[in-house]
Amino acid sequence: MKFVDEARLKVQAGNGGRGSSSFRREKFVPLGGPDGGDGGGGGNVLLRAVSGINTLADFRIEKTYRAEHGEAGSSNDCFGRGGEDLYVPVPIGTIVKDSETNEELGDLTHHDDTLLVARGGKGGWGNQKFKSSTNRSPRQYGPGLPGEKRTLHLEMKVIADVGLLGLPNAGKSTLIRAVSAARPKVADYPFTTLYPNLGVVDVGQHRSFVMADIPGLIEGAAEGAGLGIRFLKHLQRTRVLLHLVDIAPVDPDADPVRDARAIVSELKKFDKDLAAKPRWLVLNKRDLMPDDEAEQRARAIVRSLRFREPHFLISGATGRGTKELAEAVMKFLEEQDREARAREASAAETGDAQPAST
Repeated sequence: MKFVDEARLKVQAGNGGRGSSSFRREKFVPLGGPDGGDGGGGGNVLLRAVSGINTLADFRIEKTYRAEHGEAGSSNDCFGRGGEDLYVPVPIGTIVKDSETNEELGDLTHHDDTLLVARGGKGGWGNQKFKSSTNRSPRQYGPGLPGEKRTLHLEMKVIADVGLLGLPNAGKSTLIRAVSAARPKVADYPFTTLYPNLGVVDVGQHRSFVMADIPGLIEGAAEGAGLGIRFLKHLQRTRVLLHLVDIAPVDPDADPVRDARAIVSELKKFDKDLAAKPRWLVLNKRDLMPDDEAEQRARAIVRSLRFREPHFLISGATGRGTKELAEAVMKFLEEQDREARAREASAAETGDAQPAST
């Protein structure tokens, strides 16, 4: 199925049913009075995040999703049946915006998260609701209100803990194949990865994280060079970036240091918050040269970049060093989780203490 990460759709909530204008007609009950029931409310339209859907391809052709209308009221104080709500399944990680105002309506980040995007119209009143001391026989009724209409813009962002970053052919797809069950295409030409791939990295019992591989960047991507930067948004939810650098490029004119700086520059042009995320250097393809030369070249690259964050020398093709890398990433993520829980506990204690002080 084609990978689609943006789409538009129209939603139409159900209209409310009209109220009834009716009078009680029963033997031996003269002047029974109004007994028209209210109309039923229109159905709502809601989006629901569902696991197992990994693309917005179902919405690649703009569609209109309509909820059921409410039924009209009837005599004998009978209310009309309300319209059923319509649930539209979308991938986890979908951001929903109003196309006209660009207002963000919600972000569905967990399975079964739901978002009301169009509210159904209220049912109209029956004539019994218009009865008063001065209007004993009302004949008016409510027509029912129309349901909301909206045009939505959906944008899907992959949810992953770790994002892979680098030039085409830096070895990102090879790495994700080495540490997970994902099987993205690998070939000896640029841009073999055309859309994001996800892989679950299993480090041990009940210890795993999700890794995302996106198409490679080149210098000038922010201006549209190569595949551009449209896939960088899929790294915005990650907690750490692994920046892969090819220490043995085929092109003799290639400079790993210059290329690494170019990638960072493209990151900053796209999103400063993304550029500020923790970023580790992963020096790949050590299998293409003797160990001493690979280690010497890796040290020179780290020194030239003045890189102070963690860095690793690996071979995605042979798997050498990948286990240590995965273990280090897992420990980093676990430490982040512990710190987050500690902050939440501290905030809860502070919140409990505030009422007592007053």
